[in-house]
Amino acid sequence: MAGPIRQLQVLDDAGDGTLLKVAFASSDRELVDQHFGSSRSFVFYGVNPDSARLMSVVEFGELEQDGNEDKLAQKLELLSGCIAVYCRACGASAVRQLLAIGVQPVKVAEPTPIAELIDTLQAELREGPSAWLAKAIRRTQGDMRRFDAMASEGWDE
Repeated sequence: MAGPIRQLQVLDDAGDGTLLKVAFASSDRELVDQHFGSSRSFVFYGVNPDSARLMSVVEFGELEQDGNEDKLAQKLELLSGCIAVYCRACGASAVRQLLAIGVQPVKVAEPTPIAELIDTLQAELREGPSAWLAKAIRRTQGDMRRFDAMASEGWDE
């Protein structure tokens, strides 16, 4: 599979470390309207209970829904660090691979605005997360504690 044809990276790194990275399979950067494997682009947001901010957008060329597993490798790599990917559909093999890297696939029944999905996710974060979301939060916090511990050890050169 060819790599992304265009990538927008937001350089504002003012996040406070509490943002959970979430991906949305979208053709227009506004609606979740794409199948995971053949998605033409992913929109990445950092989300916490009180805020959400665009992190990046990655666009691909046209992809077929042909069962070609090779096209998934780069998409899975791009999703590293995400807690979830929202999409219209996701094949069984892709679901297994996503779960193996700690990314929860979330299927939407019809094209849904990304802003609406973020609002719903934020409400869930405020009111008490579902099982998959609580697990993702624990995993993210565990990663942060590990990095904090490494930083406190200091560096010997």
